[in-house]
Amino acid sequence: MGVLGLGHPAFQHRPHHLRLGSQLPHQHFFLDPEVVGTAGEDAALGQLASNLGYGITAAGLLIALLAPVLGQRADRTGQQKSQLLLFTALLIAAQLGMVFVQPGAEWFWMGVALIAIGSVFGEIAGVSYNALLVSIATPKTVGKVSGLGWGFGYLGGIIALATVVGLILGGVLDGTVATTFQLIALGSTIWTVIFVIPIFVNVPEPPKLTAAEKVGFFRSYVELGRSIMRLWKDSRPTFWFLLASAVYRDGLSAVFVFGSVIASIVFGFTFTDLVVFGIALNLVAGVATILAGRLDDRLGPKTVIVVSVFGLVACTLAVFFLVDLGTPMFWVAGLILALFVGPAQAASRSFLARVTPVGKEGEVFGLYATTGRAAGWMASLAWGVFIALAANQTLFGLLGISLVLLVGGVLLLFVKAPPRAIR
Repeated sequence: MGVLGLGHPAFQHRPHHLRLGSQLPHQHFFLDPEVVGTAGEDAALGQLASNLGYGITAAGLLIALLAPVLGQRADRTGQQKSQLLLFTALLIAAQLGMVFVQPGAEWFWMGVALIAIGSVFGEIAGVSYNALLVSIATPKTVGKVSGLGWGFGYLGGIIALATVVGLILGGVLDGTVATTFQLIALGSTIWTVIFVIPIFVNVPEPPKLTAAEKVGFFRSYVELGRSIMRLWKDSRPTFWFLLASAVYRDGLSAVFVFGSVIASIVFGFTFTDLVVFGIALNLVAGVATILAGRLDDRLGPKTVIVVSVFGLVACTLAVFFLVDLGTPMFWVAGLILALFVGPAQAASRSFLARVTPVGKEGEVFGLYATTGRAAGWMASLAWGVFIALAANQTLFGLLGISLVLLVGGVLLLFVKAPPRAIR
């Protein structure tokens, strides 16, 4: 769904004013700086973005409610791959549905619904996908494998983005017409189908819980509460890591969501500037994540995460305090920031895989998704509050993001690191 965004015809009341930027797995909405400022059009676009936010918020609530329970049930039945197949198929159906969305206000809510339910299906599929990590990695290699997976995701995003942008700049596609974004939706669907096949062919199923009692869907919530209490009693590092990571991961998400806003409004990036910047950042993040996976296995995931999170704090503060140095400084800070984002994400998954009790992978990764959603309001709220306190100066939103990252990093310092495997 990341290659769709507000560029899709469902959001095209004025197609030339909204531009698509793609960075898998996140989606960005790029505004043309030349037209930002016409009050009526800005208000209309703001209303669309606000309504989209309502849809994504509803999706987040569904993920928070469903992810841990479905993950728990997959653990009990030993059907992680079956659940991954089901929700990936539903995600593909939502992607395909975007092909048929037409321009115009009457199609808006259908577009929002498809993006929202697609994010639900994708996130729940991701729970089972992450749980499969223990099937293909040993304690000695889990960091490397997680880093490779996340790093190649970045590199795949570059290929997808470069293909779309190349076709637009080459005149094959017209970035101002609805048909282009319908073709992008179709291409995204085909891309997903092709690259999920190797998982189902080559990745083994994790072991299921032995002698696990089968329970009904609603009883699963009771069992979930008991599982949280067991984590508190028997696996305290896992419990505290879920809380700490929820905070700093929200800051990580905010870097993606609001980075293009800073680039456009504060530094005057055009659509082309943003595309080139996004490709450069994806490339750096992908390579850094692959290399950091080896450091994860050598130094431990906590070290990688702590360095990355505090590195991100330093980068965001550098942009704020050195803003007068202009675009060259922003480029340098952005490229350095990209060195930290991917490793923090991959090492977080590695950390959780190392501290998760055997047979509880789906349930714990479901809680990982849920805690992330539960804390998903903090960075965006801090962003808005700091901007409001600074008389609507967008740059000050960076201080809010920095604060959330800092709090998450400090909380992580008190989490006991998992033991490193002997090499």
